[in-house]
Amino acid sequence: MNPAQPSSSWLLWLRNAVIMGALAAGAAWSVAELLRPPVGKVSSYVGLPKDKLADIMHTARAVDADFEKSWAQKHLQPAAKADDLTLVRRLSLALTGSIPSLQEIRELETLKGADVVQWWLSRLLADRRTSDYLAERLVRVYVGIENGPFLIYRRRRLVDWLSDGLQQNRPYDQIVRSLISSTGVWTTSPEVNFVTVTNQMNNKGPDEAKLAARVSRAFLGVRIDCVQCHDGKLGSTWQQTDFHKLAAFFGQTDFVLTGLRDDPKQNYKVRYLGKTSEEVVPAMVPWKPELLPAKGAPRAKLADWVTAKENKAFARTIVNRMWALLFNRPLISPVDDIPLEGPFPAGMELLADDFIAHGSDLQRLIRVIVATRVFQQSSRSDDPAHPVTEAAEQCWAAFPVTRLRPEQMAGSVIQAASLSTIDAETHVLFRIKRDLDVDNFVKRYGDSGEDTFDDGGGTIPQRLLLMNGNMISDNTKNNPLINASTRISMLAPDNGTAVDAAYLSILTRRPTTDEAAHFTGLLVTSKSRNSRSNAMSDLYWTLMNATEFSWNH
Repeated sequence: MNPAQPSSSWLLWLRNAVIMGALAAGAAWSVAELLRPPVGKVSSYVGLPKDKLADIMHTARAVDADFEKSWAQKHLQPAAKADDLTLVRRLSLALTGSIPSLQEIRELETLKGADVVQWWLSRLLADRRTSDYLAERLVRVYVGIENGPFLIYRRRRLVDWLSDGLQQNRPYDQIVRSLISSTGVWTTSPEVNFVTVTNQMNNKGPDEAKLAARVSRAFLGVRIDCVQCHDGKLGSTWQQTDFHKLAAFFGQTDFVLTGLRDDPKQNYKVRYLGKTSEEVVPAMVPWKPELLPAKGAPRAKLADWVTAKENKAFARTIVNRMWALLFNRPLISPVDDIPLEGPFPAGMELLADDFIAHGSDLQRLIRVIVATRVFQQSSRSDDPAHPVTEAAEQCWAAFPVTRLRPEQMAGSVIQAASLSTIDAETHVLFRIKRDLDVDNFVKRYGDSGEDTFDDGGGTIPQRLLLMNGNMISDNTKNNPLINASTRISMLAPDNGTAVDAAYLSILTRRPTTDEAAHFTGLLVTSKSRNSRSNAMSDLYWTLMNATEFSWNH
């Protein structure tokens, strides 16, 4: 049996095996406590030191002022601030790929006198789920989603290595320098997998052109690979030589039994358009050559040039990508095509400058963006005189409404079906099953590959998969040991509490008065325990298939 494609019988065994561990999850909260608003519990608030938080807020206010100037010029009325639970949902989706659990919501309700958003962000940044999720999103940019040449490529090790670095808040420029310049074996030095994934099976060494394209797009936000085969057209100033001189930095890279190394005897050769023979290409950077170190191995020199403080394209690129992960839409689109000389949208230069000034601190960048009014404003307007328009969304005067990515959909369905949090403390078999379920769903729903943040419309097959597929049906059917819908129907003290718990678990909000009255009425008509359980399963299925659930807002 191929473990990458488990049989249905094996999955059934795994589902039954996790039952023994599922009940132990979230032991700090009993099911009865999860179903009611907390009484008497107060969570300790451990946030940032006041001086650090004040510094972050100062930068965030400067970014806000930049946007407010833009809105005033375009006569746009910004939306009001969103409620705390909406912001908590946004953060969870952006940083863990899932909605918050009912257990986490109950803990948030115990906070007294705390900044809920900053408290929750601190929790997430310390959570391994966040570093794992962000590592996977970034690795997709660095090496794609393909398995690559097995003998000299270990994608999983690269993801784990990056996750460790993000968890420790290792400066991002150090991470990138390691990816570009490291040597060693792909198993014990996972960062070299950035290079080994491009191995040309019929030729010795990596694919220099692929690496040049990856470096320029992933770390510099420039699509210089467009001139790989010919000089730039339609006003582009790039020349074919610019691309291949960048690729030449990888010309000495070689694979040997002891791993990845640099061989000074090797050269990078290419046959330019219109030429009849190959020629040796010198390693040169396409802009700011004065930043290139005079000494060192070619890849080490390139790594230092890419991450140099004066090479602001590096900071702008990670700012644009982290903004895209938090908003599901980049400041500049496409996310990897940022003009070197501008013009730049509101906020970008301030965020890039702050990122450089604070030592490429990725967690600080996230905190600054989250602290802005832009991130915390609502996606809708309660003022009929100033409705949210497409122009307002495009200019960030309202939070953009976007479809959840496939892995966010799957992760949210699985989390909503569990009253307790599915995290590193959850039983290992449950986590294995979760990962398998997410992978299988993403393959069927459609994996976009590298994050392009193209917010295309959903398809009919995708909608049918949600309505008729196993993902939602398996997580909403009667199962008193695993599924939240059944446990709520059995243990909720009254129908109102049951409906309230379902809405919080799935939509991260409480029902409106009309919604509560409607669904409570349906549960009232369910006389037997079995019919009440079926009614709760129907409610769960309905809410999971609601448009609100499948969109970020």
